Amino acid sequence: MKKRSKFEIMKDILQTVQNNPDIKTTPLLRKSNLSTLRFKQYYEDLLKKELIKETENKGKFVNLTEKGFRFLDKYKTILNFIDEFDL
Repeated sequence: MKKRSKFEIMKDILQTVQNNPDIKTTPLLRKSNLSTLRFKQYYEDLLKKELIKETENKGKFVNLTEKGFRFLDKYKTILNFIDEFDL
């Protein structure tokens, strides 16, 4: 199996958040298929880059920001470009 790139991992985490609004961090960790340490690094990076946000309401929940939605949209555009030109 091919190792995922940094951008693929970021995209996978963001898509999981998009498909599971108000997801908690533990289920997100499980769905990310990363070690706890690697997940924490990516999670903190996504927070710092303001692609995801945490909200607290009887627990900590994770959601995409507008910037996170734009990242996913641009990522899809890049993949379509690569496929279209067989790069």
